[in-house]
Amino acid sequence: MRDLYITNTLSRTKEIFKPINPGRVGLYVCGPTVYGDAHLGHARPGVTYDVLVRLLRHLGYKVRYVRNITDVGHLEHDADEGEDKIAKKARLDQLEPMEVVQNYTLRYHEAMRMLNVAPPSIEPRASGHIVEQIEAVKKILASGYAYESNGSIYFDVQKYNADHHYGILSGRNLDDTLEGTRNLDGQSDKRAPYDFAIWKKAEPQHIMRWPSPWGEGFPGWHLECSVMGEKYLGHEFDIHGGGMDLMFPHHECEIAQNVASRGTRGVHYWVHNNMITINGQKMGKSLGNFITLPQLFAGEHDKLEQAYSPMTIRFFILQAHYRGTLDFSNEALQAAQKGLRRIMTAAKDLYALAAAAGVERSTVGTEGHPANQMAYGEFITSVAPESCAADNAEVKAIFNGVYDALCDDMNTPIALSHIFDAVRIINTAKDKKLTLSKNDLATLCQVFDDIVFGVMALRDEEASEGTSGKIIDGLMQMVLEERVAARAAKDWARSDQIRDALKALGITIKDGKEGVSWTIE
Repeated sequence: MRDLYITNTLSRTKEIFKPINPGRVGLYVCGPTVYGDAHLGHARPGVTYDVLVRLLRHLGYKVRYVRNITDVGHLEHDADEGEDKIAKKARLDQLEPMEVVQNYTLRYHEAMRMLNVAPPSIEPRASGHIVEQIEAVKKILASGYAYESNGSIYFDVQKYNADHHYGILSGRNLDDTLEGTRNLDGQSDKRAPYDFAIWKKAEPQHIMRWPSPWGEGFPGWHLECSVMGEKYLGHEFDIHGGGMDLMFPHHECEIAQNVASRGTRGVHYWVHNNMITINGQKMGKSLGNFITLPQLFAGEHDKLEQAYSPMTIRFFILQAHYRGTLDFSNEALQAAQKGLRRIMTAAKDLYALAAAAGVERSTVGTEGHPANQMAYGEFITSVAPESCAADNAEVKAIFNGVYDALCDDMNTPIALSHIFDAVRIINTAKDKKLTLSKNDLATLCQVFDDIVFGVMALRDEEASEGTSGKIIDGLMQMVLEERVAARAAKDWARSDQIRDALKALGITIKDGKEGVSWTIE
């Protein structure tokens, strides 16, 4: 099994990944608060941890991936005071809160499906784990790290910090925390501004409420992930992922809750993806500068020059390292669109060259489909090989470079640079300026099947699918045959007319020694 190195936020270093249980990985990722459509900022963790799961499985691990849905307790501005985000949306739209939850959960799932982000193994909801959260509050109270105040329970950060280190993940100390805290002017029940709620008393107007030993209320936002992570992955588990904006206070609070309720930090590797920004500012619903994924796919936003396909968005995200910032621009998305098209065209040419040479592709998905035709939620079954049989030195370098990059903290941009080297070689071979052996072609097919379509989970959106695809192929064949007949009759005007009409529709045709090919631009 190849070694995987990953940056652990807790140690601030790149570490070799060693799971708690050999061959098995427990991964928890913070999912969305479902009170609005998913936006581009949600796409990044979706794609990032989807690639991580696919990579771990390709390396030979069995993975249990838990991604939660927050449907209660997340108050405005991520604070302990104010209105629940979902309850507010329900009030404004005159709906039941769970109608809001159901609607936007389904829309989130559809957006992830379009991005080819596979569903997690388990997707628990906060509202379905109220009993477990109440029990966790009891344990934290019993440990002495929480106190009751007017029907709410708050975590005593100062007392905890005296025994442990509150700020171990983010690198903050209590003074730093105090500087970023609003002055509550005696309006809060908290003893100190940096304390945080683990159970909140429900005011009379609060819709979402449950009975507890301290009266009717609801759990604090930070508690759900501590509880559901332990329930589905155990007392301690391997990896906890999420956006960098969650490092503090959310993940910092999780660690404190874990120590207080079960005597351990609970997580061995903390992994954080960076933000997508617009003009250097984090994209987010609370800031009002976001572009939803449905808007991106339809091109319906004043910042968009055109619509962008789901695979263009996925490729755009993969072009940057997950820990680096990624700034939105139409130019960057258009460049991603062109780059993706080059790779997909090269894949078709590669498979044609391989078939002509008698190369049999071995990679299939868990449902038996070829890697480039896998169904949604399907994973490749192959395990990453240690070496390849390529004869060409450059093909060997591509194979090794791709795996070295992905195993080096999921460096997708470097891996893609090697894929583009493969594209260049394929194009040269197609033009008959380079001869590739069967071993070379088999190695390139393995890289495209296992990495491009497997780990990176890119799809050819222009590929023929089902009856409609067959109809398009048939119609194009008829049109091209008519053009061939016109050229044979030296009716150049008719031939050019067909070519220009197709070009106006975004279809480019290319005459070559092997015949006519076409692509959708």
